[in-house]
Amino acid sequence: MVVVISLLNGRKERSKEPSMRGNTSRGALPLVLLLTMYSGGAAVAQQLPKAVRKPAASIQAKVFEAHVRYLADDKLQGRQPGTPGYRLAADYVAAQLKKYGAEPAGDNGTYLQTVRLRRAFTEPGAALSWQPATGPAQPLTYATDFTCYPNPGAASTQVAAPVVFAGLGISAPELGYDDYAGLDARGKIVVVARGIEPRQFPDAVRLYNTDLLTVLRTAMRHGAVGVMLASTKPTAKPAEAVRGVVSVLDAQGGVAVSRSYAGPQLQVVASGSAALLQRLFAGATTDTARALGALRAGRPASLALAGTLAGSQRSRYQDVESYNVVGKIRGSDPVLRDEYVVHTAHLDHLGIGPAVQGDSIYNGAHDNATGVASVLEIAGAYHRLRTPPRRSVLLALVTGEELGLLGSAYLAQHPPVPPRQLVANINTDMPTIIAPLLSIVPLGAENSSLAAPVAEAARLLNLTVEPDPEPAQNRFIRSDQYSFVAQGVPAVHIKYGNRTADGQNNLSQLVQAWRARTYHKPQDDLSGQFDWQAGRLYTQLNFLLGYLVANDSQRPTWNEGNFFGRKEL
Repeated sequence: MVVVISLLNGRKERSKEPSMRGNTSRGALPLVLLLTMYSGGAAVAQQLPKAVRKPAASIQAKVFEAHVRYLADDKLQGRQPGTPGYRLAADYVAAQLKKYGAEPAGDNGTYLQTVRLRRAFTEPGAALSWQPATGPAQPLTYATDFTCYPNPGAASTQVAAPVVFAGLGISAPELGYDDYAGLDARGKIVVVARGIEPRQFPDAVRLYNTDLLTVLRTAMRHGAVGVMLASTKPTAKPAEAVRGVVSVLDAQGGVAVSRSYAGPQLQVVASGSAALLQRLFAGATTDTARALGALRAGRPASLALAGTLAGSQRSRYQDVESYNVVGKIRGSDPVLRDEYVVHTAHLDHLGIGPAVQGDSIYNGAHDNATGVASVLEIAGAYHRLRTPPRRSVLLALVTGEELGLLGSAYLAQHPPVPPRQLVANINTDMPTIIAPLLSIVPLGAENSSLAAPVAEAARLLNLTVEPDPEPAQNRFIRSDQYSFVAQGVPAVHIKYGNRTADGQNNLSQLVQAWRARTYHKPQDDLSGQFDWQAGRLYTQLNFLLGYLVANDSQRPTWNEGNFFGRKEL
């Protein structure tokens, strides 16, 4: 069906008309045929391990579609964490996990793990002044010279400290680069240049080292009491978190997870203009042109600055509760059952927001109702196995991905089993099922031994494995699998490949055009473009991958010398 949409009090009214898109769901077909469509015929079913043939074949496109249609319905109001619509979604997936025989793995014998979300805002009146080596103090202007990140851990903070310039804020001596070498940052406010890319690092390593949280943690590790993130672009304004910054609180009310808060030691985290950076260099032993030139050439340019910054701020909070939904399937091996493979997908989306083409409900059908549907049907496939896999399995539908991977980070740090027992994460985020699935890109598989079971699962389903067509996007560290990577758990996120049925092999281009029309817009709704058979095949692939990992005698390992495996991030 095609959907006709009109705006009426933030809701969509639908009328059915003949569709020109073509619904590819064929749930009434025989199971073996269901399994083999898009996959090379009946021979594919026969080459699957016998134990998984019927469970894999039982994954049906029409059931997958039904999950998506419920989760992306207007009545869920875009599944924003902390809203009744999100709770409806959480209750639905909990009921599905129970139906498929997964044991509750949330709090107090339920499927729900409470995730306490705090949205913090900087109150008006934040003040900062610069005291140069000579002359009077210079009050700085909020929103022109600087802004402050809200502090989720303290409603009021103040600081006065000397200032040092720490280049890009990177301390990676193992990579041959350290902005903090020879720099005394103890008790200082560290100024870090933003907007310069250290191209000497591989993309993923570069993004990790320049990520805000990494920069803050690095400064704190070197004794800093504050951080000023200074722009190097003359026309850029200081960053302003007008919608607030969201963190997760622990049961005692402390900050458990945040993307912009590293701990109480940092009394201020501010964003500054390029003009302010120039002022802070007054009286220093070099100027900004030389310092920034060195950074662009890949050389550290750290130094003490001749002055003191002093300031104060207040933060206000909006606290809500949301939930991760977690189920468990116990393994069959008396030893390996104490290890867990974790399947994840984020349940949240953006809620109700600014209207686009007369529509204000951000339904999130592809992002990520399709991913949730995949995990639910994976649960069903595990349930239909005659013998459970040797390892146990966790099935987690997490909150707060759109807020900064918050729910998955909380789960990875506070799993329902001892953290050491998590052996692998298989994440599903927006599989983009708009065309037949002929090839895949396993994001992150190149970092660990997970590459082998990915290749085997793809071979069993006659899918081609391809390299990432957009490596600079670094999607591996931009979705929920990264929360597990940060805890030392090998992870993979399987995306669509580039092959197309017509041989043009340009699916990536088609997807980019589709994303421009729909991504994070109300247009990602049930009227959009779907290939339900691709969703079914994608689900089978992730199920087979999880089954292979869960049955392997050896737990997954990081590749020798791999950056992500060298340390807890």
